[in-house]
Order: sequence, then structure tokens, then C-alpha cells
Amino acid sequence: MNLTFFAACPKGLEYLLRDELRELGADDAREALAGVHFSGDFALAMRACLWSRLASRVLLVLSRFSLNSADELYENARQLPWHSLLTGPRGAKTFAIDVSGSAPGIAHTGFAGLRVKDAIVDSFREAGLDRPNVDTAEPQVRLRAYLHARDAALMWDLSGAALHERGWRTGQGAAPIKENLAAAMLLRAGWRERAQAGEAMFDPMCGAGTLLIEAAWMLADVAPGLLRARLEGFGFIEHPDFAAQPWDAQLLEANARAEVGLKALGGSERLFGYDADAQVLSIAKRNLQSARVQGFVRLANCGVAQVRRPPHVTSGLLLSNPPYGERMGSQRSLFSVYQDFGNLLKQEFAGFGGALISSDAELLSAVNLPIRKRYALKNGALDCTLAIYDSARAPRSAKALSPGAQMVANRLEKNLKKLKTYVRDQQLECYRIYDADLPEYSAAIDVYGTRLHIQEYQAPAIIPVETTQARLQELVTAAMQVFNCERGHVYLKTRLRDKGGSKYEQQANSDEFFAVAEGDLKFWVNLEDYLDTGLFLDSRWLRQQLRLRAAGKRVLNLFCYTGSASVYAAAGGALATVSVDLSPTYMEWTERNFELNRINPRNHHFIEGDAVGWLRRVSDRFDLIYLDPPTFSNSKRTPTVLDIQRDHAELITLAMRLLTADGELIFVTNAQKFKLDPTIAEHFALTDISARSLPLDFARNPKIHRAYLIQHSAAAIQEGEADDLDAEPR
Repeated sequence: MNLTFFAACPKGLEYLLRDELRELGADDAREALAGVHFSGDFALAMRACLWSRLASRVLLVLSRFSLNSADELYENARQLPWHSLLTGPRGAKTFAIDVSGSAPGIAHTGFAGLRVKDAIVDSFREAGLDRPNVDTAEPQVRLRAYLHARDAALMWDLSGAALHERGWRTGQGAAPIKENLAAAMLLRAGWRERAQAGEAMFDPMCGAGTLLIEAAWMLADVAPGLLRARLEGFGFIEHPDFAAQPWDAQLLEANARAEVGLKALGGSERLFGYDADAQVLSIAKRNLQSARVQGFVRLANCGVAQVRRPPHVTSGLLLSNPPYGERMGSQRSLFSVYQDFGNLLKQEFAGFGGALISSDAELLSAVNLPIRKRYALKNGALDCTLAIYDSARAPRSAKALSPGAQMVANRLEKNLKKLKTYVRDQQLECYRIYDADLPEYSAAIDVYGTRLHIQEYQAPAIIPVETTQARLQELVTAAMQVFNCERGHVYLKTRLRDKGGSKYEQQANSDEFFAVAEGDLKFWVNLEDYLDTGLFLDSRWLRQQLRLRAAGKRVLNLFCYTGSASVYAAAGGALATVSVDLSPTYMEWTERNFELNRINPRNHHFIEGDAVGWLRRVSDRFDLIYLDPPTFSNSKRTPTVLDIQRDHAELITLAMRLLTADGELIFVTNAQKFKLDPTIAEHFALTDISARSLPLDFARNPKIHRAYLIQHSAAAIQEGEADDLDAEPR
């Protein structure tokens, strides 16, 4: 009897699965979205369940029909001979229904499943039989309903549990890969051909050993469903067409082939796994034992860079599923791992095949070898690429830039030339070299010594994501080439325009601090863990002004962040400084900056608390106040929300209450659409110093901040008296 089947698989595996099923005898197998259609007898379906390395499930199609309503779903389902399908020697079998997709009048899969269940139960009742029971946990029969537009299919799941569950897994690492995806990686990387030629396979980041076990079973001709058949079986055993004799014959054949194949592996060393995590390597050992291949795989506890080629191995394949990372989290720290993999292929394993899977194109590029072939695969919900590298062709030392990247590189060279004298005279290690100078490449690039901090601005919604990603990659490539910078020293972030409160948003937890120089002062920065780095480069000139004015004065730094302004004031001879900030992290950072510059903390005070509340409580007097609040803050540690546009007048007035009669307050804000409350000019002497406060490297962006010098009216600045603000070069 010719039956119709559908073998489901992850997207990207359809063509491989089609070819595999044809090898198993499904001559008419044809690929579809996330699966393959084929037909044949029941024995073919059993063989597919036992031998398919790629399928997720094998499904027997019970009925296909057009669908325009939930009632039609019920009627079509009720017409099937459920009493013969679901009745065994001991009565009605338990069942469960899984539904995917949607159709007219059916938006909820649970509702669709309920209608099919009602149809099954009603058909039993109409035949005068006891109704079967639903068991969602361990049903004897698992049915599946697929809804698509105005079509539907009801199917019997012949697999039972998903076919990627081979039965050997005793544990797994933090990011396991499914067995059928591992098999697809091996096939795409050419392991079958290499295995037949006697070559070896290496996984330098083997984790729990999935790739190694799949490679061993391919090498030894072990049926992927063999171990599971011995342990728990398949869903087809409950089908009325199942016959024990042909199934036993298939098992007998599979056992014989496995015995011969495993025996042939006995005298060779062809499979090698390495991992830096000893704990996950112990899981791999248990999995190898469970899969009965522990004697054929050599494991070692080491990182990628420490992997060495065994002297007797002269050809083979390096294949791995490394960690992928996140753009704002661990991605940058993983570049060295991918670079180490590339170095292995170029040096220790020159001429070997190499392949990696990742969801991150930049990480795959960090291997720094030509990618001969790319395959789109799904790893769970992640869209991934399997990159096949060409280790025979070494990369050029200087990569030829695309036209767009070359345009960015030309602008960077031009800006470097313009800033060369300024950077040298100011003794700067940190400065802005690019700020969306070319509209298509919308990002800011800051230099921090030998590192680059790149902040991508949010692109308009009308620009396709693929376009913005390609442009960002071109910008990063250009910057790396101009500054001769390794990718591991590029810190890439996405910054949304007109968003406040960014100082306090932790993005990662690398704790990677290093010191940078600004003139004769030094500051700790962290380019990885926070959206901001610890040093506001656009406020450099304002800090210099504090230093010029601070001698013999009491200085208050409100919303002090990491205390760089306080350090400048102390270096300028301030009698005392008071630094106030809500964040314990930034208060500790402030104290570390004082220690870095060897400033005696005796007359310098660090107050962790709400700056607004502190202003309302104290009555101390200060000669110089620096006020640089966030644009917006809604911290749970304060009873109120700070909106600088709404609240700046009150905030300035509170601060002016603490200012001495001839004192000065510098107020700065990065709110892009900021408008100063006119009452400030009515009550105090006000000088807008925004234009002159911009350092040369920020001159291209005059709206980066607004800055004002504010005094009491009795000490009003006379005309021309504010010109001494330019005493320090910009």
C-alpha cells in the first residue's frame, strides 16, 4: 500500500534531507518548507525513523483538505476511521494533538486542537464505543494538525519523541546543538567524503560532544535511531499497519552494521575533542560512553589556542559550534576565540578543512580566512551561517576595501590630519575622530589609546536592517584598517538618539578597566560594560575650565558620574571638593580616579545619594559648582523622576542657593532639544558658553551639549569679562 508521508526538519536542511530519504528508498522525495514530502510503504517510514540523521519527525498523512472554518476542520477530522486507528487489543489508546499554523476562523492552536479532539471523541460515540482519553504527557498516539492559509493536514507522528533525541544524551553544556543540526554541519563540511578517505575530525570547542558522537556514528555506520529503538521506541509501533517482523528485520540489519562499523574503528585515532571547560568535558565523556563510542574519541582539556595536531594525522576537518555572543555583551570578547580557530587552520592544521557555525557574521569574519561556502541554517530560533573556510588561501595583509568602506577610510584620514596637532598639544589619548560625517554611515567613533569605541546611531525605520548592518560592517572595517586595530580592540554599541539616563545602563559584566591620559591626568574607562565609557569626551574643555578656576575654592560636583570633573578641580588646587551621585558603582569609580592621580582624599568627599534630595537638605556653601545631570532618570532608588527639560530651572535654583555671592556655576546638558527656562536669566547672570565649550574634535556636532556659566545677579559678568573662558586652548 502506497502511503503519503512528510519528514519535518529545521529550515536549511531540506535539500540534505531530500537526498538522504532518496538514499533510503524514497525515490519521489521532494523538498518543501521545513521538510520533505515522500511516499511509500510502511516499512519505508520505519526505515526513515531509524536511519534519518536529519529529520525531526516522520509523519504519516491521514488526510489533506481545504479549510475555511473551524466547523470544516471538525467535519473533515470526524470522517476519518478513528475507531480502527486508535483501538488496540486493550481498548482505545490514549492520544494527544499538536497543532501549528492558522486558518480562517482559527487563530488559536488550542481551539483547533479542541475541535479535532471533539471530532475523534464524537466518532467513537457514534460507533457506540467508549471514548479514548487524552494524555498530553505520555500519549500512546501523537497526532499533528498543520494549518496553512486555507489548507490543512491531519497526520500521525510516527516518530514519537523528536528524532534528534538519539537516546545517548546524559547532560549538556550551556548552548547545546541538536543532533540533526550537528549531522547537517558534518555533511555540509564534507565529513562523509573525508571519513571514507581515512581522514580525522577535530572539534576544538566540543562542549558536550554532540558533533563528535554524530561524526563517530557516521564513520561507524551506526543508525541514528538504533539506541533509541532499544530504549523507548517510536510512535509507529502503535499504528495498525505496524508489523513486528519487518521491524525486527530492520533492527537486526542495523545492529549488524553497527557492530561491523564500531569494530573497524577500534585501531584508529581519528576523532579528537577539546574544551577549556573541564566540567562540560566530563559531560562529554559520559555522553560518549552512553553512545558507546568512548574508546574511539580522544578528549583533552584545553583552549583553542593550545590545540595541537597529533603527529600521525596529516589531513582532516576542524568543525565546531562555538559560542556566538551578543553585540553589547560578550561578542567582542569572543573575537580572540574565532581568531584562534583561524590561526589553527593557518598554522597547526594548514591544508585541513575548517568550518564554524554562528549567528554573528562579524565573528565568522574574525577567523580571517576566505569563506569558500556559506550555508543558512537554523539553530533553534537563531538564524545561523555555517561557514566553510578555505585554509589553502592565506588572506591578504591589507584587505581591499569596498567603495563605501574606502569612503569612510578617506574621511577618517582627513579627520586625523586635521586633529593631529590638537591631539599632540593637548596630550590626548581619547578623542572623537568621526561623528556621522557621512550620513549613510551613522555612527560615532572615539579613539581610546589603541582601542576604538564605535557607537552606532539608530537608523530610520525605512532603511532595511540588511543595509544598516552592511554599512556598519564597512565602517568597522575601514576604522580597523586606518588605525591598524584588531577586531578584539573594537567596542561596538548601538546608541539611540534623544535617549537619556544612559550613564546608568549596565550592558555587560566584563569588569575590563584600563587607564587613559587626558593631559597630565589619568582616568579609568570601561568600554564594554556600559553605554558610556566613564569619561565624557565632549566635556573636556569644561573640565579644563574647572581646573583654571578651582584654586583655593570649595567645589561641588553634582551628578558627578565617575568624578572626572572633581579630579580636574582637585588638580587645580581646590581647597575641597564634594562629589555627589546616586550610583554606588560610580562613586567607587570616582574614588579610584582620585587614587589613580595620587590625590590625597583628605579634603575630598564622596557622597552616594540622590543629588536633588541632597541639594534640598544641605546648607553648605561652595565657590564653584559643576552641574551635569542626566537628561532623564527614573531610578528606583529615588522617589521622583528627573526630566531635565522640565526640572532644570528648579535644579539650578536649588544649586544657586549653595553658591557664594561671587561664585560660579557651570551647567551642562546633553538634551538635544533643550530650551533654557527664561526665568533663569531673569534671576541670575547668565552666559551661554555652548559654542566655545566644544573641543575641536566635537566641532562638527554643535548640538552635542548646551553649557552655561551662571552667577548671582550681584556678581553679574560685565561685558567682555567672560572672554577669559578661552584661556585654555580647545
